Amino acid sequence: MKKNFFVINGPNLNMLGEREPELYGEDSLEQIIDYTTQRLLPHDVNCEWFQSNVEGELVSHIQSIVQRNDLEALIINPAAYSHTSVAILDALLMVKIPIVEVHLTNTCQRDHFRQRKLTARAAVSIIEGLGRDSYWIAIYSQLILGS
Repeated sequence: MKKNFFVINGPNLNMLGEREPELYGEDSLEQIIDYTTQRLLPHDVNCEWFQSNVEGELVSHIQSIVQRNDLEALIINPAAYSHTSVAILDALLMVKIPIVEVHLTNTCQRDHFRQRKLTARAAVSIIEGLGRDSYWIAIYSQLILGS
């Protein structure tokens, strides 16, 4: 039976591959989605992906998950909103399934303001600093823990 995951991506992640490739890598978000899908093929997983630069749209998508009972976990890369958004944290705190927060870079090695993650309070784990691998590892971790 397929296991379903929802993956949410925050602001500027639509510019991956173009935006600071020395930090975020050369893959576009679409390439990361393809890569993640390929890595998870042996595990009978279905992932719904969403990206927005708009905080309210991210909150609305998180709220839509609250009503669903067909998901194993929510994987979220809130990007810059991780450090600033009480609204996203409040929405995440309503979610009843495990939440894994991901970041492509190790935020602890970045600017001081990036080292505090408000949204991480709602997460069961944080996977960061692994580049594009952060996504499939986040999903795989929930497959192992959910078994």
